[in-house]
Formats: sequence, C-alpha cells, structure tokens
Amino acid sequence: MHHRAVRARGIGKAYGEVVALDRVDLDIAAGTVHGLVGPNGAGKTTLLGMLLGLSSADRGELEILGCPIRHDLAVPDGVAGFVDGPGLYPALTARNNLRAVTDLRGYAPSGVEEALARVGLSDVADDPVRGFSLGMRQRLGLAVALLGDPRLLVLDEPSNGLDPAGKRQVHRTIADLAAQGTAVILSSHRMDDVAALCSEVTLLSTGRVVFSGPLGKLAAESGDLDFRLVTSDPARAREISVAATGITLLAGVADDGALVVRGAVSAMDRLGADLVHAGVALRELAPVTTPLEAAFLALTGDTATDENAR
Repeated sequence: MHHRAVRARGIGKAYGEVVALDRVDLDIAAGTVHGLVGPNGAGKTTLLGMLLGLSSADRGELEILGCPIRHDLAVPDGVAGFVDGPGLYPALTARNNLRAVTDLRGYAPSGVEEALARVGLSDVADDPVRGFSLGMRQRLGLAVALLGDPRLLVLDEPSNGLDPAGKRQVHRTIADLAAQGTAVILSSHRMDDVAALCSEVTLLSTGRVVFSGPLGKLAAESGDLDFRLVTSDPARAREISVAATGITLLAGVADDGALVVRGAVSAMDRLGADLVHAGVALRELAPVTTPLEAAFLALTGDTATDENAR
C-alpha cells in the first residue's frame, strides 16, 4: 500500500511583494520519484525548502510522512536532502564529512562506507572535498542524505555538473531508493533527467502548479510538435507537405535540405506514408523538441511566442 509521504494543500508563500508560491497542491506517494520542474523563479527551491523545514508556508496545510507541519519548522525524522547544493566541509575528506554527520545526528557509523559505495565515491573517500568537482560534491551530498535511511528524500538539481557515468550512478541510487519505498522529490530544469527518473511530475510556473500528474499524461498534452523532415527530394517533399492535412510548413529549409513541419503525431504518420507513396525516400522524420520539452514550453509559457507576456 502506497502511503502518502507528502500532502500539501493551498500552500502560499510571499517574500514582501514577491509571491513565491501561490495556492500550491502537491501529493507524493511513498516509493515514487516525483519531479518538480519549471523555469527559474518558478518557486521550486522555496517548495523544496519547506519540505526540509528550512522555511514555513504563510498559508495552506502541509503534511509530511503523516505529520502536520506547523510554523515551528520541525519536520519529522526520516526527511533528508539538500537545497542550493549540499552543505559540506571543504577541508575534510569525503569519509570524514560523512562521519561528522553521523556523529552529529547519532546515526550508526557503519552507514558511512555503504553510503560512499552507493554513490560511487569509495575510491576518493580520503581526498579532501575542496578538490572535488561540482558533480562529485553532488554525489557526496546524496551520500550524506542516505545516511539516515530517509523515507522522504528532497534533492535540488541532483544531476548538476555530473558526467554521464556519475549521472547513471545517481539515477541508479535514486531508483533503488524508490524501489525500497522511499519517496523522492527532485527539482530539475532538464526534462531529459525528469523523463529518465520520474513517474510523476509537477510543473510550476511563477509559483503556480500548471500541471501535476503522470509523466505520460504530460507528454500527451503537448499537442502539435515540430518535426525535422529529411528526404531524397526536398522540393517534392515541400509540395507534399504543403498539401497535407494537419501539417504546417515552417519557414526556411536548412542547409542540409531538411524541412521543419509542424503537426500532431498522427498527421506526421500520414505525411510519412504520403511521401513514400509518392516515391520520395524518407530519411528522417523526428521531433525537434521531445514531446515532454514541448509540453513544458507550452505550459510554462517559457517561449518567445508567449501569449501571456503582454
């Protein structure tokens, strides 16, 4: 049975005149990875900070691991993570950073080696953190969060600065945690990370939730997509595209003879069939932005053609 790790209703937060969060609802079940996405200034960090007890809401209700959170900022045991980068001691080694945390919080010292191994830092355990790259610091921050065996893990941009190998390691660690029943909420400005990791996603734009639900449902809401079309005969392909139902030809042909066409996926399927039927060889018909990116841009108004920017 999936218990709810987080339940927020009507959360509001303002800093002076600036509304950081405006009536935000959020539900995160145990054992799921929930993505929090949106442009900078959307309120992601503010919301994550509340889940870690770093700030309190001005209004609304917040329940974490079944405990109602009051204004004294006391979040229940079992919550771990970081916002704005992990807080680490630069002069200490990776291992001694973890030992400092276990001493401070009264955790079992035996967890230190396991945490290092899980994030792939055992080899550099005795190197001082000041020499670590951003990606290595992110991995050590994740190791710190793992020490207490969290039931809710809150991560702000956990893939920041990671090389592909580091990213795979972090993704695997997060997926394993969720499989063991931990609820994970992570913010990212990259939809590919969210697609790789999250089953549910909440999109924030200027402090408001513009979408919350399963990842697949978000991709389905993107509507028309821009596709790159490469064929054996660009001129003929252009004529066929102009005549096709549900397809708009966007201005300009790229140097390599590619056309950019806009339409729903079903219209693209028909266009592909039309081209082949007319004897034009189809070399590429692929979305310029992924359906997720397109949905993200459409819903957050993060585009040059924003209707609401008046």
